Amino acid sequence: MNTMVHTAFIELSSRGFTHIVDITESVRRALLESGLTEGLLSVFVPGSTASVTTIEYEEGVIEDLRQAIERLVPSDVAYRHDERWHDGNGFSHVRAALLKPGITIPFLDRALLLGTWQQIVFMDFDNRPRKRRIVVQLVGE
Repeated sequence: MNTMVHTAFIELSSRGFTHIVDITESVRRALLESGLTEGLLSVFVPGSTASVTTIEYEEGVIEDLRQAIERLVPSDVAYRHDERWHDGNGFSHVRAALLKPGITIPFLDRALLLGTWQQIVFMDFDNRPRKRRIVVQLVGE
């Protein structure tokens, strides 16, 4: 067994305010370019106002998720973070902390082991557009 590590990056621009982007194909490309056939893949977004998860990337589900996140962590209430920094994005930090910055997905035979209707999505919760650099790190053979 010869375990290897491969790191790739996905660059994107987001609109903020729970902008949800399907990054599945970019992650698949990173897997194929790694040359690895079996192992674990981690997708991680540095920063404290964004998250990565899996979901069925379908318009209705995406809107349902946006609304559920808004109900869970409303953007129109006061946050202590805003008192300190006056940047109005306290809600985005709380959302990202609850939803986490990354996920790990197994792969086998150079294929992601995702469900039929499961895609990998990036979510930006900040209150302004941002450029993001997502880390894809693979460990395997």
